[in-house]
Amino acid sequence: MTSQTISNGADHDDNGVNDSPAEAQVDLSHVDVNQFAITDIAEHARAIAHGKRVVVFDTTLRDGEQSPGATLNTQEKLDIAHQLARLGVDIMEAGFPAASPGDLDAVRQIANTVGRQPRIGPNGEVMAPPSIAGLARANKNDIDRAWEAVQGAVRPRIHTFLATSDIHMEHKLRMSRNDVLETVGDMVQYARSFCQDVEFSPEDAGRSDPEFLVQVVGVAIQAGATTINIPDTVGFTTPEEFGGLINYLREHVPGAKDVIFSVHCHNDLGLATANTLSGLRNGARQMEVTLNGIGERAGNTSLEEAVMAIYVRQQQFGLDTSVVTQEIHRASDMVSRYTGMVIQPNKAIVGANAFAHEAGIHQDGMLKNKRTYEIMDASTIGLNQSNLVLGKHSGRHALRRKLEEMGYHLDREELNDIFQRFKDLADKKKTVTDADLEALVGDEIYQPEERWELLNVQVQCGTTTIPTAVVTLRNTETGEEIIDAGFGTGPVDAIYKGINRIVGVNNTLVEFLVQAITEGMDANGDVTIRIEVPAESTGYKETAQGRQRRRLFSGRGVDTDIVVASAKAYMQALNKALASKDEAQSSAMNIAEGATKAAV
Repeated sequence: MTSQTISNGADHDDNGVNDSPAEAQVDLSHVDVNQFAITDIAEHARAIAHGKRVVVFDTTLRDGEQSPGATLNTQEKLDIAHQLARLGVDIMEAGFPAASPGDLDAVRQIANTVGRQPRIGPNGEVMAPPSIAGLARANKNDIDRAWEAVQGAVRPRIHTFLATSDIHMEHKLRMSRNDVLETVGDMVQYARSFCQDVEFSPEDAGRSDPEFLVQVVGVAIQAGATTINIPDTVGFTTPEEFGGLINYLREHVPGAKDVIFSVHCHNDLGLATANTLSGLRNGARQMEVTLNGIGERAGNTSLEEAVMAIYVRQQQFGLDTSVVTQEIHRASDMVSRYTGMVIQPNKAIVGANAFAHEAGIHQDGMLKNKRTYEIMDASTIGLNQSNLVLGKHSGRHALRRKLEEMGYHLDREELNDIFQRFKDLADKKKTVTDADLEALVGDEIYQPEERWELLNVQVQCGTTTIPTAVVTLRNTETGEEIIDAGFGTGPVDAIYKGINRIVGVNNTLVEFLVQAITEGMDANGDVTIRIEVPAESTGYKETAQGRQRRRLFSGRGVDTDIVVASAKAYMQALNKALASKDEAQSSAMNIAEGATKAAV
């Protein structure tokens, strides 16, 4: 294993020179990662099933990525996976390997890197790497692809599923109950022949006949599944119903008390978190969640909501997790910026207003005792509320310290890039806020690989002038700089048409959102867009449910000039689309070469 060191950053002087460590470093190079392999899966599952610790199964990279417009490339998935590991999740479902060559390759890379790196826990202890799971439909091809992708991890898992509700069996599967029972037994057993850690999900369990579920779950356990996930696939149930279903299955399925019951809830009626907590109350010991609650339709159970409910109401639930809560804010912000899915201000835990107080009576109470209106500290989720104010006279050292307080530990090159942009912003604003810094960091480091770089944009517009834009782009592969112009109905439309003339990516703009990051006339503008490109141009891809994915790509740009921010956002989305096309072609070629070598 390659040498790995975890630290909380290092001091730099104002010239960017590395001085001495700010805090002690933890060297993990001597740790034998193979010691964390699970040798007896049955005993492992039994211990969890009878314990008080909740296993956090994060599916941001699989179910979360199925959100329209949340397309991630391999590098973005790796970045999020590393952050999920720092967050302390126990299992990450890294993708659906059978969906496309790109998905398989991304899951494999995560398994071979994040799935083999020990971690430092909240109390300084050395922890096992997260388990890496791949989703598979109940057929041999999907299971083969899942095992191919996850087998490099120290703790690999195959997660297979088959629908069990009457409406799904009749209209989607066209299978009888006996067919389903036979398939579940055969495919769980087939998955177990590769991997001892097998999870089975009866899809649409929330609308399935409980007595039939007893039979299905019993067959899965008999075939070797040690985690049984009960999904409320369409967000149909209420907390009383869902908790009752978990209790019913644990009481009536032979052997159910010695396997891990998991809950996977969708938010169609706004009940996902409530249903998840009800399932935990009734004996489930694994919860399947996503950061910011992203996912199909109305989304999944929100990781931050479920984890903080258990944390804040510990006496009520009597449960705990291994999540390092101070990493929640950074993880949430990373996912939001990479997916382009903006978090609504009133979102629980991570929304901009979650710790804001405007009403006079609330402010008065907060000044006297913050517990009057806050049930948790912002610092608990890693949200910095420091009084350190930065301005145009602040140096690199002060900026680095401020960013570390906010949870961003940047290398020298990243710090230098951020410092230059900070100085430019500080010349335009009297005070640079935490929100401004977060936006700068996100705009600088959460960027796709650039095929085309925006060098300059000039716009002419007005009440009697046809909006005209002149744009200058640089091809990063050839170094060629190209200037072109565009005319439109407004300045942004003109810029986008000028860029299109150079880049030549066929797309449709489907969403355009402008927000002010802070108050005031000098506020940074934050622009988020989504574009849709033809699916055939970026490689075949489908969801686990067999639905063809819309190929939407998001872009986000930050600048005090919203026209410039709009151009930056558009360039980011176009670069993502180009990278996705190249990645799909490269993955397909790699798999084809592998198949040729295997045949020889």
